Amino acid sequence: MKTTDAFPQYPDSYWIASSEPMTFPALKEDIQADAAVVGGGISGITTALLLAKEGLNVVLLEAGELLKGTTGHTTAKVTAQHDLIYHELIQHVGLEKAQYYYHANQEAIQFIKDLVQEQSINCGLIDQDAYIYTNDEQYLRKLELEMKAYEQLGIHGELVQSMPLSLSMKQALVMRNQAQFHPLHYLYALVRMFMKLGGKIYEHTTVTTVENAPEPKLVTRDGHHVTCRHAVSCSHFPFYDGMGFYFSRMHAERSYVLGVKSTEAYPGGMYIRAEDPTRSIRSTTMANGDTLLLVGGDGHKTGQGVCTIRHYEALQTFAKEQFKVEDIPYRWSTQDLVTLDKIPYIGQISSGVQNVYVATGYRKWGMTQGTLAALLLRDTILGRDNPYQALYTPSRFHADPDIKTFVVQNADVAKHLIAGKLEMVRKKPEDLEVGEGDVVTVDGQRAGAYRDAQGVLHMVDTTCTHMGCEVEWNAGDLSWDCPCHGSRFSIDGEVMEGPAKRPLTRL
Repeated sequence: MKTTDAFPQYPDSYWIASSEPMTFPALKEDIQADAAVVGGGISGITTALLLAKEGLNVVLLEAGELLKGTTGHTTAKVTAQHDLIYHELIQHVGLEKAQYYYHANQEAIQFIKDLVQEQSINCGLIDQDAYIYTNDEQYLRKLELEMKAYEQLGIHGELVQSMPLSLSMKQALVMRNQAQFHPLHYLYALVRMFMKLGGKIYEHTTVTTVENAPEPKLVTRDGHHVTCRHAVSCSHFPFYDGMGFYFSRMHAERSYVLGVKSTEAYPGGMYIRAEDPTRSIRSTTMANGDTLLLVGGDGHKTGQGVCTIRHYEALQTFAKEQFKVEDIPYRWSTQDLVTLDKIPYIGQISSGVQNVYVATGYRKWGMTQGTLAALLLRDTILGRDNPYQALYTPSRFHADPDIKTFVVQNADVAKHLIAGKLEMVRKKPEDLEVGEGDVVTVDGQRAGAYRDAQGVLHMVDTTCTHMGCEVEWNAGDLSWDCPCHGSRFSIDGEVMEGPAKRPLTRL
């Protein structure tokens, strides 16, 4: 059964579907370690491996299953070209810090390339040029300013009038010698390296908080303790706030991907459109030798915007306009966090909490940002100097643009908090068709309901367990999404993504 004539009814990431998963037990006892890393994505796995290489006894804890979160749903561009960012960085944080941002990401790219070569990792890593293109006259000036920033920073790039891929465009900015790969094939190799060094991994182990005296003690939902010298949060949204108020300093955004088969040959390159709605294109080679195009974009704040299936349909329309589409066997969405100044928070979680560290806020560029986070966290934990520490420190605050963004962001949260409480709901559970979900009224109270393919009704309280906002139905991905801070819940209310830690109440 298809939702439309051309793409699957249910989300399915190609990266996950084309990988052989590794499984690990849940933590069933109290343990001790030199370092405990929370989060089984690229940041957590790479950090755990680097610390184990330094001789530390390391445990890796994952609330769900390894690589089934943001990393398993990326487009996996390994690039320092993060949209139009460098001119903006020079204006807001200065030339030196903008250079640090670029060099940190370039070092992450080189780290990945070197590790793949040294360990002969079969992950489809190939060099690619990365292009930002535009059809909008207003963005021509922005591309020119970005090119000027490239020149100031020593970035190997140029403005071009044509690209290998025949897309409608007025101009493009290219960054040379970037890369792409299969992220899960790469990271499962790192997992095996970590285990050979004696690392321990526990899945289905949700860490709820940290007791921080005299050494960090991680507390799991099941009541077990992990006592360590260093605790690291690589859990997408920090599992522990540490008085850092991260919920007020980041917002969550979703974006969408179609896996498209085309009858045309793909000329190479990675592409992203500068203007909204964004469009991202790259290719990957499947196990049978076929080429799969990854067509992505249509981002928006989590829990806000039109019916989410419309975003997939918009990408479908774009793909059919640009390519001779034969089939669309995969579709999926992803979520990432954006900080006030668009630079990730990496380092000590707050000035008042010792030996607890965080890495978050990658703004959808997690392959390089997650890798540089691991390199920076390793140096911070081992007491080594690193030139990028001040740039990424979570305790930083820039008057421009942080104050303006902070006010706008939290005003938006307040608006959705109030709107959800005042919403008039007329639909009742019995009104739902098979495969339909929506906000309904049960005994005069707001509730969320979904009727599955067997006709079974799944009902939850729609009040988010993080800070009390009302969640909204995500028809494209069959989840309940919070418009305030980006928490997501399954049809039965289980937490899919934080900052919420407790499930929605089932009705």
